[in-house]
Amino acid sequence: MKPQLELQRPSRPVVRRVRAMALTVMLGCAAGLGQSLPAQAFAAPESFADLAQQVSPAVVNITTSTIVEAPAGPGPMVPPGSPFEDFFKEFGAPGGQGDGGPQRSDALGSGFIISPDGYIVTNNHVIEGADEIQIEMFSGKKMDAKLIGTDPKTDIALLKVEEKDLPFVPFGDSDKMRVGDWVMAMGNPLGQGFSVSAGIVSARNRELSGTYDDFIQTDAAINRGNSGGPLFNMEGDVIGVNTAILSPNGGSIGIGFSMASNVVSKVVKQLQDFGETRRGWLGVRIQDVTPDVAEAMGLKDVKGALVTDVPKGPAMDAGIKAGDVITSFDGTEVADTRHLVRRVADTEIGKAVPIVVLRDGKSETLSITLGRREDAEGTKATPAEQSQIEKQGTVLGMKLVVVDEQIQQELKLPDGTKGLVITNIDQSSDAFDKGLRDGDVITEAGQQKIATIADLQARIEDAKQAGRKSILLLITRGGDPRFVALSVE
Repeated sequence: MKPQLELQRPSRPVVRRVRAMALTVMLGCAAGLGQSLPAQAFAAPESFADLAQQVSPAVVNITTSTIVEAPAGPGPMVPPGSPFEDFFKEFGAPGGQGDGGPQRSDALGSGFIISPDGYIVTNNHVIEGADEIQIEMFSGKKMDAKLIGTDPKTDIALLKVEEKDLPFVPFGDSDKMRVGDWVMAMGNPLGQGFSVSAGIVSARNRELSGTYDDFIQTDAAINRGNSGGPLFNMEGDVIGVNTAILSPNGGSIGIGFSMASNVVSKVVKQLQDFGETRRGWLGVRIQDVTPDVAEAMGLKDVKGALVTDVPKGPAMDAGIKAGDVITSFDGTEVADTRHLVRRVADTEIGKAVPIVVLRDGKSETLSITLGRREDAEGTKATPAEQSQIEKQGTVLGMKLVVVDEQIQQELKLPDGTKGLVITNIDQSSDAFDKGLRDGDVITEAGQQKIATIADLQARIEDAKQAGRKSILLLITRGGDPRFVALSVE
């Protein structure tokens, strides 16, 4: 059975199954084992007791309470004395019959105080949907907390208690953490109260499923109920918020993930100031520059962010075009799309920033005034339904037909769309290997608009005459454009 990635949901008297995402575990090979490398070894801490004593007053248990409607109708019939009788009673259905009324669901998680006036950080999934939130300090003192704001994209929530002169812990610099550094986790695993576990940083910059993910991987034990708890460095600074584990059984196997403090601290600052996040927005759709895309475009370096579409917004106003490669943003070199997205998000809304693009082999510097991402986000277009279309020609293993008014309606394409629709594709072709499928629309070839099969064939011939091994196509699927480089040999 494959290990499953689970958010460390709050511990509940009734534990519900969490939707899990399977991850493929890959084994790597070590290189250069025969080469002796200089290394400086550090002994393991003699004890974590002093550190635990230092930070524990600022770590809290979180209890949430939610009123939920009981399922309609009678529950399952359970014979008296059955081993399942107690199980169904836990679900609020005495005797397995159910009373049909509202029921209270409690959950437990963790958090930590970040200021003497009572701001508390935890995971969004710890308090999501809660009617009441209570925190318990290490001293045993209990207080009601109110929700200040949440950010589901990073799974962070900010709470506040009305109290002064509370013990607190500061954020550290997660970028300074190295693989192999000692860390300590503290929280409320499985509802057992304040508990400490220790380990090392196993990996950094892990990306699980979110746009802004920057997880620290650790082998410190993290279990259900640890969600929202802090991951400390040896100075007592918070360098991560414990969020998820990779596990085949729901328990710790030494693969845990903590959202890096340099992400969390920026989110928390915005929640404190505005009660919501305010991320910068560039207004482009982008993809990574792969080796074959770089070859097709004649680029020297495999880096940057390739613009696939420029809808109405800041980028269009600044003159950015589809096919541009963004190489620098606000004075910082762009490594890939993930790097650009995070840099833009961290930039002040309304700020005019310089941006460098490669266009037709030349660098151009543009100025762009950033918008707000939260204002711009809308409903994503649904995939267009495939239709049965008459064959018109075959190129590079793809059967293609010219887009006309009828096809626009059938595929729900924008008015005036020009290009070629793939109606069938050879599964042994490079196009199929690169992910192209029936219903995809080719709108550009060699960074030039195409409207006919002759246009596509001409662009392929141009690429061959230029000595290139591939051609760059702009593909649209369900309203989302992306560039794909196909071999022309």
